[in-house]
Amino acid sequence: MNVFGSSGTRGVANEELTPGFVLRVAKAAGSVWRADRVAVARDTRTTGRMLENAAVAGLQSIGVDVDRLGVVPTPATQAYAERAGVPAVMVTASHNPSQYNGVKLVGSDGVELAVADLERVERAFTTEQFDNAAWDGVGADREVASAGRDYRAQLSDAVDRAAIAAADLTVALDPGHGAGALTSPTFYRELGCEVVTVNAQPDGHFPGREPEPVREHLGDLGALVRAADADVGIAHDGDADRAIFVDETGEYIEGDATLAALAEAELDAGDTTVSAVNVSQRLVDVCDRTGATLELTPIGSTQIMTRIRELEAEGDHVPVAGEGNGGIIFPEYRMTRDGAYTGARFLELLADGTPASEVVAPYDDYHNVRVNVDYDTEAQRGALLDAAEARALDADADRTTIDGYRLDYGDAWVLVRPSGTEPVVRIYAESTDHERAESLAEAFAADLRAARADA
Repeated sequence: MNVFGSSGTRGVANEELTPGFVLRVAKAAGSVWRADRVAVARDTRTTGRMLENAAVAGLQSIGVDVDRLGVVPTPATQAYAERAGVPAVMVTASHNPSQYNGVKLVGSDGVELAVADLERVERAFTTEQFDNAAWDGVGADREVASAGRDYRAQLSDAVDRAAIAAADLTVALDPGHGAGALTSPTFYRELGCEVVTVNAQPDGHFPGREPEPVREHLGDLGALVRAADADVGIAHDGDADRAIFVDETGEYIEGDATLAALAEAELDAGDTTVSAVNVSQRLVDVCDRTGATLELTPIGSTQIMTRIRELEAEGDHVPVAGEGNGGIIFPEYRMTRDGAYTGARFLELLADGTPASEVVAPYDDYHNVRVNVDYDTEAQRGALLDAAEARALDADADRTTIDGYRLDYGDAWVLVRPSGTEPVVRIYAESTDHERAESLAEAFAADLRAARADA
């Protein structure tokens, strides 16, 4: 797919991702869906309303009525789609920097479109096979103010409120100025937690931190945990479909460790879990201990959810899945990544009095490194990928080519692949020895930077 990457379509707003582009995406999706009504929502980005209007105009031009949900998290949009039985267009760039925006497409079942469905939309987009309406057949639009409130109520019904409330937890929350600022603080208070916040004002310039909840962006959250003597810190990305945690000492918890802890609490012998090709050894170890099966996919929530649905259709039980970036899926709740729900499920692990640091302690043996090598032109991109291939083919390691090149050395692994959402090639490495992981990542990065300079 050229239009839709690993999780929707994204680009720098008003440069790559223009109102005209979004209008065509909406027309293509609406023409494929052939629905009478479609929901449209957005995150807090400054270009969100502009692009929301473009999506609404595109849908109306093919005769579709539009429910405008306003600023809500992506999982709230999905919950509305499922509840109302309508597909949805979510204007968001998720974890990307503030200059980006994007579009995610959600089916009337509340699930992001599977790969095959996205390919149908992409064909309609490319060929401009739109169901244009006559002047007197264009769609109407209406404001829906209840989407966030209804989403919170559904969240509360889906978790163990009594256990969380009885634990008398203090939660430090960093919504990162994103859509979760409008729902998560109230949700965790409704669960009986004392909530203190940082970066909790909706602001599309993201003045406190960039939207991606990674270690280097969460210093303020760690400081807040220590100052408030909080039991845990929870951080979201721009559309709040991810949750990343800080323990009671203010230390960052690797997302792969959180995924492993939540997976071990869910998986039984005979179950299946799904993750991407950059899966941590932590989850592999959990599957070995529990007797569960691990299925790997290319990176991205779309790929993972597509595979979950295939497995469930075959009769497999998939209680938990996801990636180490904080995007965790509990299919029995909903086939979606949901940062607020993931946060509440982690609170359940703390409800018996176990500190967050101890919950993840069994999964602290591995160290993760990620390096990005950016590019400006297609020639540079090609040179980077050629250099990655050359190094991978020359390596004395087991190769996996589901998505990029993953090399397993026994004591460590490294993965090199182009991002599906940004003009960068990502290098991931993991080992029980931090220096080993860093050296693997940097060796690849050096080759790629040299190739970029020569391109």
